[in-house]
Amino acid sequence: MDANKQFVPTGVPGLDHVLMGGYLREGFYLVQGDPGSGKTTVALQFAIGRTAAKEKTLYITLTESRRDLDRTCRAHGWTLDGIELCDLSKSAANLLGEPESSVFHPSETELGETTKLILAAIEAAKPKHVVFDGLSEMRLLSGNVLVYRRQLLALKEFFAERHTTVILLDDRSSAFGEVQPESLVGGNLVMERTLPVYGRARRRLYVTKVRGSEFREGFHDYEIKTGGVVIHPRLVAAEHHASFKREELTSGIANLDAMLAGGLTSGLTTLLLGPAGVGKSTIAMQFAVSAMTTGKKVASYVFDEVIDTLVERTEKLCLTQDGGVREYIRKGLLHAQQVDPAEMSPGAFAHEVRRAVEDGAKVIIIDSLNGYLNAMPEERFLTTHLHEMFSYLNQKGVLTIMVVAQHGMLVGGGAAGDVDVSYLADTVLLFRYFEAKGEILQAVGVFKKRTGAHERTIRQLTISSQGVAVGEPLREFRGVMTGVPQYDGRTEMLPGGK
Repeated sequence: MDANKQFVPTGVPGLDHVLMGGYLREGFYLVQGDPGSGKTTVALQFAIGRTAAKEKTLYITLTESRRDLDRTCRAHGWTLDGIELCDLSKSAANLLGEPESSVFHPSETELGETTKLILAAIEAAKPKHVVFDGLSEMRLLSGNVLVYRRQLLALKEFFAERHTTVILLDDRSSAFGEVQPESLVGGNLVMERTLPVYGRARRRLYVTKVRGSEFREGFHDYEIKTGGVVIHPRLVAAEHHASFKREELTSGIANLDAMLAGGLTSGLTTLLLGPAGVGKSTIAMQFAVSAMTTGKKVASYVFDEVIDTLVERTEKLCLTQDGGVREYIRKGLLHAQQVDPAEMSPGAFAHEVRRAVEDGAKVIIIDSLNGYLNAMPEERFLTTHLHEMFSYLNQKGVLTIMVVAQHGMLVGGGAAGDVDVSYLADTVLLFRYFEAKGEILQAVGVFKKRTGAHERTIRQLTISSQGVAVGEPLREFRGVMTGVPQYDGRTEMLPGGK
């Protein structure tokens, strides 16, 4: 490939990254998509961006009128000022109510007239860039496959002679099943819009070809917001290597840190696994508070509760200092975000996590993975998606803590949650309820720690207004993890578990 190739910014956040530079200057691109997928918005972002860069841009439209385009611009806070606009969406004859030709086929009359108007507009404006919104109309005017294909080839040659960058828009509603316009263009982008059973529409983009340039393959989620289309490029961990020094992060609970042989290690992933209400989220925030007291930034993504509940519980149970959790938020040490799986796509979530890391976050908490699972429309790819994200976080030296809730209250043995991700974790803490002397108690154990030794004991866990405490090993109990242990002696219990 030509190392001296020149790129033109697309004007769409994230799309330059997907195309590994932007549109090729003097390239001939096709943007395909169903109605409502955002093709016109992408085209307008390109036209507005090039106009702002003092490069003359001509927008030719056969489908949307100037009024339609102006309405779209106003919705995003833009203006058409400075853009050369050729509106062919309504012919003069139709506007005046004159009868349309019925003797000749449109390909013999209207197509030729429309083409003349297009060429005249280009010759008059002499633009560096052209957006052509109306490939579907040209297809209908052509009448047959041969005429349509020849017309496209003629336009391609015409623009090539004038060294013009061209963006064609097509709505994929081909009247000729055998027509494949992507075979005639240098680059082809496809925008998809699907409706899940519940929640907002999911949109994703992929690139099938770009002649003479590399691009990032696969699906890339995107959103249409006020301000335009925003692409969330697929995260590729291999592109984000960074050097860092590993360090141990303690919880501030002496016995828990002893079980972990010092604490959790940066650049690794920790899984907190257990039934609902057993204390997983509280322990996760205990590590977060410990990190923030040393000045480290933390980002917590909450799927299962509201932020106010998270803040209130953490302040009561984790004995926060320096003004509490809200003070950490005010100082920028804690970014707590409530995530609605019905509204946020997996790609958008990965983008949020990456942005937090780039902002300096050293601890990432995902609470819980069960909620994150619901954000994946295709659950069979969840572990692959998670593997890529965790690899990225590990390579950035970030401590990742993920919470997984298991079914049932008294869970024992091999019971598991919705998805088995234990093999993705470097450290696994297992939480259990157990019954003893008429009380429901909690226990915690370290299931594995990939980077070194750890205690293999099971200890009692208590959570009260006095904070979080971990007791001595339950050496005289058998079957604690089954939920129904047998007591073989006298073990000193923590307050509330005598």
